[in-house]
Amino acid sequence: MASHRRPKQPSRARVTVLTTAAAAAVAISAQAANAAPSEKPSKDEVKAKVDKLYEEAEQATEKFNGAKEKQEKLQKEISTIQDNVARGQEELNELRDSIGLAAAAQYRTGSIDSSLQLFLSSNPNDYLDKASTADQLSAQQVEALKKIQEKQRELAQERAEASDKLKDLASTRTELGKKKKDVQGKLAEAQKLLNSLTAAERAALAAADARASRSASERVDLGNATAASGRAQAAFNAAQTQLGKPYVYGATGTASYDCSGLTSWAYAQAGVSIPRTSQAQANAGTRIYSQSQLQVGDLVLFYGDLHHVALYAGNGQVIHAPRTGTTVRYESINNMPFQFGVRI
Repeated sequence: MASHRRPKQPSRARVTVLTTAAAAAVAISAQAANAAPSEKPSKDEVKAKVDKLYEEAEQATEKFNGAKEKQEKLQKEISTIQDNVARGQEELNELRDSIGLAAAAQYRTGSIDSSLQLFLSSNPNDYLDKASTADQLSAQQVEALKKIQEKQRELAQERAEASDKLKDLASTRTELGKKKKDVQGKLAEAQKLLNSLTAAERAALAAADARASRSASERVDLGNATAASGRAQAAFNAAQTQLGKPYVYGATGTASYDCSGLTSWAYAQAGVSIPRTSQAQANAGTRIYSQSQLQVGDLVLFYGDLHHVALYAGNGQVIHAPRTGTTVRYESINNMPFQFGVRI
Protein backbone atom coordinates (compact mmCIF):
# COMPACT_ATOMS: atom_id res chain seq x y z
CA MET A 1 0.00 0.00 0.00
CA ALA A 2 1.41 3.37 -0.98
CA SER A 3 2.62 5.73 1.66
CA HIS A 4 0.84 9.12 1.91
CA ARG A 5 3.34 11.14 3.86
CA ARG A 6 3.02 14.92 3.96
CA PRO A 7 5.85 16.73 2.10
CA LYS A 8 8.56 18.00 4.33
CA GLN A 9 8.12 21.70 5.07
CA PRO A 10 11.17 23.98 4.65
CA SER A 11 12.80 24.95 7.85
CA ARG A 12 12.21 28.41 9.32
CA ALA A 13 15.90 29.22 8.79
CA ARG A 14 15.71 28.37 5.09
CA VAL A 15 12.61 30.47 4.63
CA THR A 16 14.33 33.40 6.30
CA VAL A 17 17.40 33.13 4.00
CA LEU A 18 15.27 32.95 0.87
CA THR A 19 13.14 35.88 1.95
CA THR A 20 16.21 37.95 2.74
CA ALA A 21 17.82 37.11 -0.62
CA ALA A 22 14.67 38.04 -2.49
CA ALA A 23 14.39 41.32 -0.64
CA ALA A 24 18.03 42.11 -1.36
CA ALA A 25 17.54 41.38 -5.06
CA VAL A 26 14.53 43.69 -5.17
CA ALA A 27 16.50 46.41 -3.36
CA ILE A 28 19.45 46.10 -5.76
CA SER A 29 17.13 46.26 -8.76
CA ALA A 30 15.45 49.34 -7.34
CA GLN A 31 18.85 50.98 -6.73
CA ALA A 32 19.97 50.16 -10.25
CA ALA A 33 16.78 51.59 -11.67
CA ASN A 34 17.18 54.74 -9.64
CA ALA A 35 20.89 55.03 -10.52
CA ALA A 36 20.45 54.54 -14.26
CA PRO A 37 19.30 58.07 -15.05
CA SER A 38 22.17 59.63 -13.09
CA GLU A 39 24.72 57.55 -15.03
CA LYS A 40 23.75 59.26 -18.29
CA PRO A 41 26.27 62.05 -18.92
CA SER A 42 24.99 65.59 -18.83
CA LYS A 43 24.92 67.88 -21.86
CA ASP A 44 28.04 69.69 -20.62
CA GLU A 45 29.88 66.40 -20.04
CA VAL A 46 28.99 65.24 -23.53
CA LYS A 47 30.13 68.57 -24.99
CA ALA A 48 33.47 68.28 -23.16
CA LYS A 49 33.99 64.77 -24.54
CA VAL A 50 32.94 65.84 -28.03
CA ASP A 51 35.28 68.85 -27.95
CA LYS A 52 38.13 66.55 -26.89
CA LEU A 53 37.36 64.17 -29.76
CA TYR A 54 37.25 67.10 -32.20
CA GLU A 55 40.66 68.22 -30.96
CA GLU A 56 42.04 64.70 -31.44
CA ALA A 57 40.45 64.62 -34.89
CA GLU A 58 42.23 67.87 -35.78
CA GLN A 59 45.54 66.42 -34.58
CA ALA A 60 44.92 63.43 -36.85
CA THR A 61 43.88 65.79 -39.65
CA GLU A 62 47.24 67.57 -39.68
CA LYS A 63 48.99 64.17 -39.87
CA PHE A 64 46.63 63.25 -42.69
CA ASN A 65 47.48 66.53 -44.45
CA GLY A 66 51.20 65.78 -44.09
CA ALA A 67 50.83 62.33 -45.62
CA LYS A 68 48.69 63.73 -48.42
CA GLU A 69 51.24 66.46 -49.17
CA LYS A 70 54.03 63.87 -49.23
CA GLN A 71 52.02 61.69 -51.61
CA GLU A 72 51.44 64.57 -54.02
CA LYS A 73 55.13 65.53 -53.89
CA LEU A 74 56.24 61.95 -54.58
CA GLN A 75 53.82 61.65 -57.49
CA LYS A 76 55.28 64.80 -59.08
CA GLU A 77 58.86 63.63 -58.52
CA ILE A 78 58.12 60.19 -59.97
CA SER A 79 56.45 61.76 -63.00
CA THR A 80 59.50 63.99 -63.58
CA ILE A 81 61.91 61.07 -63.27
CA GLN A 82 59.84 58.93 -65.64
CA ASP A 83 59.84 61.77 -68.20
CA ASN A 84 63.63 62.06 -67.82
CA VAL A 85 64.05 58.32 -68.30
CA ALA A 86 61.92 58.39 -71.44
CA ARG A 87 63.95 61.27 -72.90
CA GLY A 88 67.19 59.63 -71.85
CA GLN A 89 66.23 56.38 -73.54
CA GLU A 90 65.52 58.28 -76.76
CA GLU A 91 68.96 59.94 -76.57
CA LEU A 92 70.57 56.57 -75.90
CA ASN A 93 68.81 55.05 -78.91
CA GLU A 94 69.98 57.94 -81.09
CA LEU A 95 73.58 57.48 -79.91
CA ARG A 96 73.41 53.77 -80.65
CA ASP A 97 71.89 54.44 -84.04
CA SER A 98 74.63 56.93 -84.91
CA ILE A 99 77.46 54.57 -84.04
CA GLY A 100 75.62 51.75 -85.79
CA LEU A 101 75.49 53.82 -88.96
CA ALA A 102 79.21 54.51 -88.68
CA ALA A 103 79.89 50.80 -88.31
CA ALA A 104 77.70 50.02 -91.31
CA ALA A 105 79.64 52.52 -93.41
CA GLN A 106 82.93 50.94 -92.33
CA TYR A 107 81.57 47.49 -93.09
CA ARG A 108 80.61 48.52 -96.59
CA THR A 109 84.15 49.79 -97.20
CA GLY A 110 85.66 46.77 -95.53
CA SER A 111 87.40 48.92 -92.89
CA ILE A 112 85.42 47.94 -89.78
CA ASP A 113 87.80 46.99 -87.00
CA SER A 114 87.47 44.17 -84.48
CA SER A 115 86.96 46.53 -81.54
CA LEU A 116 83.87 48.10 -83.12
CA GLN A 117 82.54 44.66 -83.94
CA LEU A 118 82.97 43.81 -80.27
CA PHE A 119 80.89 46.84 -79.27
CA LEU A 120 78.10 45.95 -81.64
CA SER A 121 77.83 42.45 -80.22
CA SER A 122 78.28 43.08 -76.47
CA ASN A 123 77.87 45.53 -73.62
CA PRO A 124 79.76 48.80 -74.28
CA ASN A 125 80.72 48.93 -70.59
CA ASP A 126 82.70 45.72 -71.00
CA TYR A 127 84.07 47.03 -74.21
CA LEU A 128 85.40 50.28 -72.77
CA ASP A 129 86.94 48.41 -69.85
CA LYS A 130 89.32 46.80 -72.32
CA ALA A 131 91.83 49.63 -72.56
CA SER A 132 93.87 47.76 -75.16
CA THR A 133 91.10 48.22 -77.71
CA ALA A 134 90.51 51.94 -77.10
CA ASP A 135 93.41 53.04 -79.24
CA GLN A 136 91.98 51.11 -82.19
CA LEU A 137 88.96 53.43 -82.35
CA SER A 138 88.74 56.83 -83.87
CA ALA A 139 88.40 59.77 -81.47
CA GLN A 140 84.81 60.26 -82.64
CA GLN A 141 83.90 56.64 -81.93
CA VAL A 142 85.50 56.77 -78.46
CA GLU A 143 83.51 59.88 -77.61
CA ALA A 144 80.27 58.31 -78.83
CA LEU A 145 80.83 55.17 -76.76
CA LYS A 146 81.62 57.22 -73.67
CA LYS A 147 78.37 59.13 -74.12
CA ILE A 148 76.48 55.85 -74.41
CA GLN A 149 78.14 54.54 -71.28
CA GLU A 150 77.35 57.71 -69.32
CA LYS A 151 73.76 57.75 -70.53
CA GLN A 152 73.33 54.12 -69.45
CA ARG A 153 74.62 55.00 -65.98
CA GLU A 154 72.22 57.95 -65.73
CA LEU A 155 69.27 55.86 -66.80
CA ALA A 156 70.15 53.10 -64.32
CA GLN A 157 70.35 55.65 -61.47
CA GLU A 158 67.08 57.32 -62.43
CA ARG A 159 65.28 53.98 -62.71
CA ALA A 160 66.58 52.97 -59.27
CA GLU A 161 65.47 56.32 -57.83
CA ALA A 162 62.02 55.93 -59.40
CA SER A 163 61.75 52.43 -57.96
CA ASP A 164 62.60 53.69 -54.44
CA LYS A 165 60.11 56.54 -54.70
CA LEU A 166 57.39 54.19 -55.93
CA LYS A 167 57.93 52.04 -52.82
CA ASP A 168 57.82 55.17 -50.66
CA LEU A 169 54.63 56.25 -52.43
CA ALA A 170 52.98 52.89 -51.72
CA SER A 171 53.79 53.12 -47.99
CA THR A 172 52.65 56.77 -47.93
CA ARG A 173 49.31 55.80 -49.46
CA THR A 174 48.89 53.15 -46.77
CA GLU A 175 49.71 55.72 -44.09
CA LEU A 176 47.27 58.18 -45.67
CA GLY A 177 44.50 55.60 -45.48
CA LYS A 178 45.21 54.96 -41.80
CA LYS A 179 45.22 58.68 -40.96
CA LYS A 180 41.95 59.18 -42.80
CA LYS A 181 40.40 56.26 -40.91
CA ASP A 182 41.67 57.74 -37.64
CA VAL A 183 40.02 61.11 -38.37
CA GLN A 184 36.76 59.51 -39.43
CA GLY A 185 36.75 57.30 -36.33
CA LYS A 186 37.10 60.30 -34.01
CA LEU A 187 34.34 62.20 -35.83
CA ALA A 188 32.03 59.17 -35.78
CA GLU A 189 32.59 58.73 -32.06
CA ALA A 190 31.81 62.41 -31.47
CA GLN A 191 28.63 62.13 -33.53
CA LYS A 192 27.56 59.06 -31.55
CA LEU A 193 27.92 61.04 -28.33
CA LEU A 194 25.90 63.93 -29.77
CA ASN A 195 23.20 61.51 -30.86
CA SER A 196 22.88 60.34 -27.26
CA LEU A 197 21.56 63.80 -26.28
CA THR A 198 17.94 64.78 -26.40
CA ALA A 199 16.69 66.93 -29.26
CA ALA A 200 16.52 69.92 -26.93
CA GLU A 201 20.10 69.43 -25.73
CA ARG A 202 21.40 69.12 -29.29
CA ALA A 203 19.50 72.28 -30.23
CA ALA A 204 21.09 74.14 -27.32
CA LEU A 205 24.61 73.12 -28.40
CA ALA A 206 23.87 74.03 -32.02
CA ALA A 207 22.61 77.45 -30.93
CA ALA A 208 25.80 78.04 -28.94
CA ASP A 209 27.90 77.13 -31.97
CA ALA A 210 25.78 79.39 -34.17
CA ARG A 211 26.42 82.32 -31.83
CA ALA A 212 30.17 81.58 -31.89
CA SER A 213 30.35 81.16 -35.66
CA ARG A 214 29.91 84.69 -36.89
CA SER A 215 28.38 85.24 -40.29
CA ALA A 216 30.49 86.29 -43.24
CA SER A 217 29.13 89.82 -43.15
CA GLU A 218 29.80 90.36 -39.44
CA ARG A 219 32.98 92.02 -38.22
CA VAL A 220 34.54 92.35 -34.79
CA ASP A 221 36.44 95.27 -33.31
CA LEU A 222 39.94 94.73 -34.64
CA GLY A 223 41.28 98.04 -33.38
CA ASN A 224 43.91 99.91 -35.39
CA ALA A 225 46.42 97.09 -35.65
CA THR A 226 48.79 97.32 -38.58
CA ALA A 227 49.76 94.47 -40.85
CA ALA A 228 53.18 92.84 -40.72
CA SER A 229 53.63 93.52 -44.45
CA GLY A 230 51.68 94.18 -47.61
CA ARG A 231 51.55 90.44 -48.31
CA ALA A 232 50.37 89.72 -44.75
CA GLN A 233 47.58 92.27 -45.19
CA ALA A 234 46.62 90.70 -48.52
CA ALA A 235 46.52 87.24 -46.92
CA PHE A 236 44.35 88.52 -44.07
CA ASN A 237 42.00 90.29 -46.50
CA ALA A 238 41.64 87.04 -48.45
CA ALA A 239 40.85 85.10 -45.26
CA GLN A 240 38.13 87.62 -44.37
CA THR A 241 36.33 86.81 -47.63
CA GLN A 242 35.98 83.21 -46.42
CA LEU A 243 34.16 83.99 -43.15
CA GLY A 244 31.25 81.59 -42.72
CA LYS A 245 32.74 78.79 -44.84
CA PRO A 246 32.46 75.39 -43.11
CA TYR A 247 35.33 73.45 -41.56
CA VAL A 248 36.05 70.15 -43.35
CA TYR A 249 39.16 68.11 -42.55
CA GLY A 250 41.70 68.04 -45.38
CA ALA A 251 40.00 70.90 -47.24
CA THR A 252 41.92 73.81 -48.79
CA GLY A 253 39.04 75.88 -50.20
CA THR A 254 37.17 77.54 -51.46
CA ALA A 255 34.00 75.66 -50.47
CA SER A 256 35.47 74.59 -47.11
CA TYR A 257 38.71 74.58 -45.11
CA ASP A 258 40.60 73.06 -42.25
CA CYS A 259 42.85 75.30 -40.15
CA SER A 260 46.07 75.06 -42.18
CA GLY A 261 44.08 74.84 -45.40
CA LEU A 262 42.72 78.33 -44.72
CA THR A 263 46.09 79.90 -43.85
CA SER A 264 47.92 78.33 -46.82
CA TRP A 265 45.09 79.38 -49.18
CA ALA A 266 45.07 82.93 -47.81
CA TYR A 267 48.80 83.39 -48.34
CA ALA A 268 48.58 81.85 -51.80
CA GLN A 269 46.14 84.66 -52.70
CA ALA A 270 48.90 87.08 -51.66
CA GLY A 271 51.35 85.32 -53.99
CA VAL A 272 53.19 83.54 -51.16
CA SER A 273 53.56 79.77 -50.97
CA ILE A 274 53.71 78.37 -47.44
CA PRO A 275 53.70 74.70 -46.33
CA ARG A 276 50.44 72.78 -46.06
CA THR A 277 50.47 71.61 -42.43
CA SER A 278 50.36 73.70 -39.26
CA GLN A 279 53.56 72.09 -37.94
CA ALA A 280 55.43 72.97 -41.14
CA GLN A 281 53.95 76.47 -41.19
CA ALA A 282 55.44 76.96 -37.71
CA ASN A 283 58.85 77.03 -39.42
CA ALA A 284 57.86 79.22 -42.36
CA GLY A 285 59.09 82.51 -40.92
CA THR A 286 60.31 84.40 -37.86
CA ARG A 287 58.80 83.26 -34.57
CA ILE A 288 57.18 85.82 -32.27
CA TYR A 289 56.67 84.70 -28.67
CA SER A 290 54.92 87.80 -27.32
CA GLN A 291 51.25 88.36 -28.19
CA SER A 292 51.78 92.10 -27.87
CA GLN A 293 54.19 92.01 -30.83
CA LEU A 294 51.82 90.21 -33.20
CA GLN A 295 50.64 92.07 -36.29
CA VAL A 296 47.78 91.51 -38.69
CA GLY A 297 48.45 88.57 -41.01
CA ASP A 298 50.94 86.82 -38.73
CA LEU A 299 50.35 83.10 -38.32
CA VAL A 300 49.37 82.11 -34.78
CA LEU A 301 50.18 78.57 -33.53
CA PHE A 302 48.26 76.86 -30.73
CA TYR A 303 48.67 73.74 -28.55
CA GLY A 304 51.91 72.04 -27.58
CA ASP A 305 52.05 69.89 -30.71
CA LEU A 306 51.17 72.90 -32.92
CA HIS A 307 48.18 71.13 -34.47
CA HIS A 308 46.18 74.35 -34.91
CA VAL A 309 47.00 77.56 -36.78
CA ALA A 310 45.18 80.85 -37.36
CA LEU A 311 45.80 84.33 -38.76
CA TYR A 312 46.16 87.25 -36.36
CA ALA A 313 43.38 89.79 -36.91
CA GLY A 314 44.34 92.48 -34.40
CA ASN A 315 43.02 93.49 -30.98
CA GLY A 316 43.57 90.03 -29.50
CA GLN A 317 41.50 88.31 -32.21
CA VAL A 318 42.34 85.64 -34.76
CA ILE A 319 40.52 84.44 -37.85
CA HIS A 320 40.55 80.68 -38.32
CA ALA A 321 38.74 77.46 -39.25
CA PRO A 322 38.20 76.02 -35.75
CA ARG A 323 36.98 72.42 -36.03
CA THR A 324 34.28 70.12 -37.39
CA GLY A 325 30.81 71.59 -36.92
CA THR A 326 31.99 75.21 -37.09
CA THR A 327 32.72 77.77 -39.78
CA VAL A 328 35.57 80.17 -40.51
CA ARG A 329 35.23 82.87 -37.85
CA TYR A 330 36.88 85.39 -35.56
CA GLU A 331 37.78 84.26 -32.07
CA SER A 332 39.74 85.49 -29.08
CA ILE A 333 43.37 84.43 -29.14
CA ASN A 334 42.97 83.46 -25.49
CA ASN A 335 40.39 80.76 -26.21
CA MET A 336 43.21 78.35 -27.10
CA PRO A 337 46.67 77.67 -25.65
CA PHE A 338 48.86 80.16 -27.53
CA GLN A 339 52.39 78.99 -28.40
CA PHE A 340 53.88 81.66 -30.68
CA GLY A 341 53.31 83.64 -33.85
CA VAL A 342 55.13 83.34 -37.17
CA ARG A 343 55.83 86.31 -39.40
CA ILE A 344 56.04 85.23 -43.04
